[in-house]
Amino acid sequence: MMVFDVGVIHGRFQVLHKDHLRYLLAGKALCSHLVVGITNPDPHLTREDPADKNRHARLANPLTYWERYLMVRQALEDTGVASEAFSIVPFPVNLPELYRYYVPLDAVFFLSIYDDWSRKKLSMFRSLALKTHILWEVPPEEKGISGSNVRDLMLHDGPWEGMLPEGVVRLMKKWDIPDRLKKLE
Repeated sequence: MMVFDVGVIHGRFQVLHKDHLRYLLAGKALCSHLVVGITNPDPHLTREDPADKNRHARLANPLTYWERYLMVRQALEDTGVASEAFSIVPFPVNLPELYRYYVPLDAVFFLSIYDDWSRKKLSMFRSLALKTHILWEVPPEEKGISGSNVRDLMLHDGPWEGMLPEGVVRLMKKWDIPDRLKKLE
């Protein structure tokens, strides 16, 4: 099924849930090597954007880059993806002038389209003449799990564990992310 040599996929992964994992695996199925770009890698590389008014907020970004790196690696390795078949890098998605410092620009850039923010990213990638491949496009109400839903359940002691891969659940408990969210609120 592999079509591309190198693919780039990206996300905030605040918190990585089962639909994120489905997205990552869909990208990996199409390439020999998957570069996973973690967006909002640090507060200095994060910008407010009218297409997604919440993505920059502190409560929407409780995990550090390093924690998300470990979480993505855990989730991919738990599904059997060999560590040499993927790389994980910071990816300041809202600063296109920096892309060349983080990801291979000759790769194909995978996206899923749900909303205005997704369409804006697709437009940014295409304006830079990057090769793009849309994994799927669905309306927001059909998106499925969202990081904000998971964080909200954690914040209010709801049943969040079933929305995450098992290895990610272990990390969230080890790092006590529900308590961290409560402190950020």
